[in-house]
Amino acid sequence: MSFLDIAKSRCSVRTYTTQPVEEEKLQKILTAAHVAPTAANFQPVHIIVVRKKEGLERIAKAANIYHAPLALIICADKTKAWSRPFDGMKTTEIDASILTDHMMLEATELGLGSVWIGCFKPDVLKEEFQLPKQLEPVSILAIGYTNAPPADPERHASTRIPLEELVSYEAL
Repeated sequence: MSFLDIAKSRCSVRTYTTQPVEEEKLQKILTAAHVAPTAANFQPVHIIVVRKKEGLERIAKAANIYHAPLALIICADKTKAWSRPFDGMKTTEIDASILTDHMMLEATELGLGSVWIGCFKPDVLKEEFQLPKQLEPVSILAIGYTNAPPADPERHASTRIPLEELVSYEAL
């Protein structure tokens, strides 16, 4: 499948079967994160893999993970981030988001569904997983098999703003 085919077929999945994600597929998803670029290659990220029932229940205290059999908590390490010298902007959230996107697209290629969860209680995750002070949870990626019908890969023509509105050349 080409990259654009994968990107077009990816959709947010909110219904999962109980079938566990195979270790081989999990490792491919984590490898996708491992090869993802980060600013200045500082790699200010950490991923917590959660697939045991008890851990999934702990995440569920902070977010709806739609009964997915696998969840990844993507954290940014505030002490390792590159800072833009002109205004001091730290790239931690950007770097964590790049990793999340890579993993989400790899899951799609592997025939898995996923949903990027940004609506969660960070303080609950920090407490439940005893995160050190420097680790900030940025996103949760719920992953698993779904029985939902596949999304129409051509839906973007009607669900996205036109490319002409999205892009300008040389000036606004």
